[in-house]
Amino acid sequence: MTGNPADAPGRRRAGVERWLRGEIAQAARSGVRRAIVLGALAAALAVPQAWLLAHAIAPVVLEKAPVSSALLWLLPVLPLLVLRFFLATASGRAALAAAGRVKARIRSALLRHLASLGPAATAGRGSGEAATVVLEGVDALDAYVSRFLAHLGVLVVLPPLVLVVVLPRDWISGLVLLVTAPVIPLFMILLGLGAEKLNRRQWLRLLRLSGRLLDGLQRLTTLRLLNAGDREAERLAEAAEDYRKSTMAVLRVAFLSALALEFFATVGIALVAVLIGFRLLDGTLGFEAGFFVLLLAPEFYAPLRQLGLDYHARMEALAAAERILDLQAEPSMPAGEERPVLGPALTIECEGVSFAWEPDRPAIRDFSLRLVPGEIVALVGPSGAGKSTLLSLLLGLLRPQSGRILVSGHDLATVDPAHWLGHVAVVPQRPHMFEGSVLDNIRLGDPDAGLDRVREAARLAAADGFIAALPRGYDTPLGEHGETLSGGQVQRLALARAFLKEQAGVLLLDEGTAGLDRGTEAAVADAIRRLAAGRTTLIVTHRLATVRIADRVVFLEEGRIVEQGPRAAVQADDGRFAGLLRDAGLAP
Repeated sequence: MTGNPADAPGRRRAGVERWLRGEIAQAARSGVRRAIVLGALAAALAVPQAWLLAHAIAPVVLEKAPVSSALLWLLPVLPLLVLRFFLATASGRAALAAAGRVKARIRSALLRHLASLGPAATAGRGSGEAATVVLEGVDALDAYVSRFLAHLGVLVVLPPLVLVVVLPRDWISGLVLLVTAPVIPLFMILLGLGAEKLNRRQWLRLLRLSGRLLDGLQRLTTLRLLNAGDREAERLAEAAEDYRKSTMAVLRVAFLSALALEFFATVGIALVAVLIGFRLLDGTLGFEAGFFVLLLAPEFYAPLRQLGLDYHARMEALAAAERILDLQAEPSMPAGEERPVLGPALTIECEGVSFAWEPDRPAIRDFSLRLVPGEIVALVGPSGAGKSTLLSLLLGLLRPQSGRILVSGHDLATVDPAHWLGHVAVVPQRPHMFEGSVLDNIRLGDPDAGLDRVREAARLAAADGFIAALPRGYDTPLGEHGETLSGGQVQRLALARAFLKEQAGVLLLDEGTAGLDRGTEAAVADAIRRLAAGRTTLIVTHRLATVRIADRVVFLEEGRIVEQGPRAAVQADDGRFAGLLRDAGLAP
């Protein structure tokens, strides 16, 4: 029997809170407990502090005793204040440390999950949305742990303790405290019902705003070239305004609830004070007892008022946690665990491999191919034929939806991805340069490589010449994306990375000579020929100079092999491969 749909948000909220508490239990349960206990001890000291103050002031007021007589009772108050300060400080530090451990655990799990999703799951996802969830979403959990949970100890200990010591001395004031106390959390919950929806809506708008902002920054050059900067700025301003309105709505509710909570707490304290004052005038209540109760009344309401303030941190954390759980709920690609000894000479066999990004959009269909060591295979075909998808399958970034890929007889789906990538040197179509020096970027795959090996790899990639001409040579810093280099220079640095990975038995290049002039292209093609000796090599290209070094050409169209064979034979057949070369102006 299905539940009431109206209860779904409540069940989801409860599930999110259970998940949060489970993460806290895994990462920082002892830290949260320590914060709760220390905070409770600091709060409990308010009772002896008030008792000492009442005993010190009462003789001075009633019996006109000298102020010096009160010093005996006031002297212990200072150590109590210092002790309360240190306990509260220690509680705050323990809570912040616990929140830090929780955030580190969740953020690390999110990053691992994002890495395990693979291109198939992240295709079409805005990078800004994921970045916002990983950064700001996880940070939103800080206040939930360091404030809401840490202050629960004070809420559990101090109000009951005050009631226990007040009721025997003044049952009327105790009754007022007992009756008015539930009003504050009740009103807080009523206001929270509306604020919870606003928090969810605010997070959705923040995700959209972050995605648009990051996308605009990443595509700033394109926007300038298309003279679309003003239009994009207007869209960004609209998204920012939408988020501002959402934020103001949340703050309006927060301020209203804070005002209401302060009002009820103030009224409660005032009511206790008025009743005590009347009974002091009637002589039905002693001054010491009345003053003692009056000192404790603000302490009684303080945790309840703090809970009202922390409740909004809880709602924001739950809204952020929903987005985190949505991201974690996306099914990741199962990773293999086998680490077979593959050796330097690897054979790759694709047996009836099929993959579709969408049910009606197959990228690879019933694909079968055998790649052997020492043979250079050029994979060619029109744009959208499935070449890049096949490379992702061979790299293990995607899994075949049918068929299998064998690596020296081992199913690639069962092999540990890190172990497999350790045997592969790859040059992507759009290499990424990280912030750091040229040297750091070349030896990214082999951090222990010495300068001599790096220079040799750069020489093979025809990169040593332009690197030597840079202001600081191999120590020249590169901005992110290698903005200070040309496209061809970035491509050659990526080739140098592949050349440096000498132990790799598989070489995969996606347009590995794209962006190079004819002279450099020919030099790199010769280097690839030398590097491919004894290795299993697949080159995705339709550059003639690169195709000429291939031993075999495989022509891919709509995810299927339509032509294949020795390069010269396929080119002489005057088929689709030869037509593609003619259309591109690359025919000999």
